[in-house]
Amino acid sequence: MAESSDTIAAEPKYTLDSKSATEISTQAHVLSDHEDFDHAQLNGGLVAWSQVLVSFLLVVNGFGYFSSFGLFEGHWITILDESAFTISWAGSVPLFLLFFLGVLSGPLMDVGYFYSIILVGCSLQILAVFATSAVASYWQLILAQGVAQGLGNGMLFTPCVTLVAVWFNKKRAFALSIAACGAPIGGLVFTAMFRQLAGRIGYPWTIRIMGFVMLFNMIIILLAAKPRRFKKDSRRSLVDVSAFKEPTYLLFSVGLFFLLFGLYIAYFYTTTFGREVIGISEADSLTLLMILNGAGIPGRVIPAYLADRFFGTFSTLLPFSFGVGVTLLMWTQVHTQAGFYVFIVFYGICANAVQTLFPSTLSQLTTDPTKMGQRVGMALAVGSLACLTGPPLAGILIGVGHGNYLYAQLFGGCSVMIGFLFLMAARWTQLRK
Repeated sequence: MAESSDTIAAEPKYTLDSKSATEISTQAHVLSDHEDFDHAQLNGGLVAWSQVLVSFLLVVNGFGYFSSFGLFEGHWITILDESAFTISWAGSVPLFLLFFLGVLSGPLMDVGYFYSIILVGCSLQILAVFATSAVASYWQLILAQGVAQGLGNGMLFTPCVTLVAVWFNKKRAFALSIAACGAPIGGLVFTAMFRQLAGRIGYPWTIRIMGFVMLFNMIIILLAAKPRRFKKDSRRSLVDVSAFKEPTYLLFSVGLFFLLFGLYIAYFYTTTFGREVIGISEADSLTLLMILNGAGIPGRVIPAYLADRFFGTFSTLLPFSFGVGVTLLMWTQVHTQAGFYVFIVFYGICANAVQTLFPSTLSQLTTDPTKMGQRVGMALAVGSLACLTGPPLAGILIGVGHGNYLYAQLFGGCSVMIGFLFLMAARWTQLRK
């Protein structure tokens, strides 16, 4: 990728929150005609919005396919004769790697290796899907679904956030929310494919057809991707320790850890809860996943629009984080099918809003776009440890409760509420500046 010898100028911009507090935002660095090699338009235009499409397809192949793990979890438990706790590692390992590898892929993107990252990451994703279709033992599942899929997702997640963030310094949250809709829409598509195909052609070929869909997306991604080009610094370190000396960034990273510690528990265990506790059929459990993903579309777009239009991303993130914690705690009171569906809708809206808003908020804590990938990746690496341990710990708690989900539900809800308190503290330190 070409280099620029020009320097990059930053222009801080502070705006007044429309309701109460002061919303501190930093306008990303705007390239001059000399710095913008392609004379592309920021905040709109064909190139900028095509990067939203690229990011959308990356999310479809990553989070969208990952959300189908719940479809196959019961299958793997039965075929491999393993417990839900044991199989959950095949979901938590790729989730861990998805966030953790941002500490590597972010700086690599910053110094100009975007296309190499995309090619390697997408290839690993495709390889993992076809390998998963041939799984016959637990260790093969861990290598294919866990390690290979996780490595591919991890190489791509931070670049897909950064790719959009550097092209939009206005309405960034909304642009990221459109890209993030790849998760629920991908979840709907893959769930519908599973429903239509699994009973006809079996699990292996159903997974392979999902792989061909991802391959088609990969071709579009490679053709349309166009990252902004900044001056390279080949001496860039993977970790900028000075970032953790900033109270807002440090508190946000800790809050993100606890937020993710509990956030994904419902994604892993709602289908098994529905079958084992509520007594819904396997067909209804597929409907359940489609409702969860369907609720994610307005949950991602509407909060992001409100954030850009009225409140700011950080101020919008806080109430939805609180909502996730409350909803997980209210899960303990769900005993009927109707109540379960209501829980799924509210959880789907709040959880998807959080997953859209926290990357946008995190990107706005970085004022230098040449360090965007590095700083985003570092915070995501902190959160990755929670993703690795949270769902399996919930599985242990379900076992301790002899199939009762109460301990896992309380663990998830309390973890998210602790994360919410740290995010509140981060917001307070930001406003004091």
